[in-house]
Amino acid sequence: MYLDYYKLRENPFNVTSDPSFLYMSRRHKEAFTHLLYGIRERKGFIEITGEIGTGKTTLCRALLNQLDQHTKAAFIFNSDLSQIQLLQTIADDLGIQIERKTKIGLFNGLNSYLIEQLRKGNNVVLILDEAQNLKARTLEQMRMLSNLETEKEKLFQIILVGQPELRDKLNSPGLKQLRQRIGIRYHILPLEKDDIAGYIYHRLYVAGSDGSVKFTEEAVERIYEYSGGVPRLINIVSDKALLLGFVLEAFIISADIVEKSIHEVEGRIMV
Repeated sequence: MYLDYYKLRENPFNVTSDPSFLYMSRRHKEAFTHLLYGIRERKGFIEITGEIGTGKTTLCRALLNQLDQHTKAAFIFNSDLSQIQLLQTIADDLGIQIERKTKIGLFNGLNSYLIEQLRKGNNVVLILDEAQNLKARTLEQMRMLSNLETEKEKLFQIILVGQPELRDKLNSPGLKQLRQRIGIRYHILPLEKDDIAGYIYHRLYVAGSDGSVKFTEEAVERIYEYSGGVPRLINIVSDKALLLGFVLEAFIISADIVEKSIHEVEGRIMV
């Protein structure tokens, strides 16, 4: 609605996981480096956690865009799958044709595929998003998949991405063997206060802004106070602020506009 007014090509504050809008804060750079290192060094299991809305899925999408032609990847979003459904989904995502759709048939088909990829000099990566929802039995099956290895290296790099509850689940006694196999761990924290303005203007720039729309320092401060540095909350309130700015015909987004936007987001009525 406000795109033409602010001369934007697209909505700068959508809450979708679009990697082109990824703002590489210090913490996101660290997480990205951990992911690349774990994949390239064939560390087997990699664990990435963070609160809701901290950009985990966006980071993983950006990672997929950075992988070279010798890295084959599967990205599984639906964590509410049975063991056999998960194996089938992994096979489908990797383009593996398996005739016997039994658990043993799928497992053997994946094993053959991984060995073939190693022979070709390729690496294979599996990203499991929202992994905190995976059942313990399914996580244990992932450990069995990680057993597919040569004497020197892992055939399969498995990235478990989830909310902090994932760490709690992996700390359960029944998953001790899996926990011991996790070679890389990183927890993504919210953006720091000094990142907020950079984050907002980065997204505006990607969306096509010519720099005419500005957020005052006080407005940025209020967005940080409300969001706690969580990107998704920054997006929600900034989107509302631009809409209200459009209604008020304002190119300067003030703290007052942000405050009113926060009240709208929270469903409160300002008198």
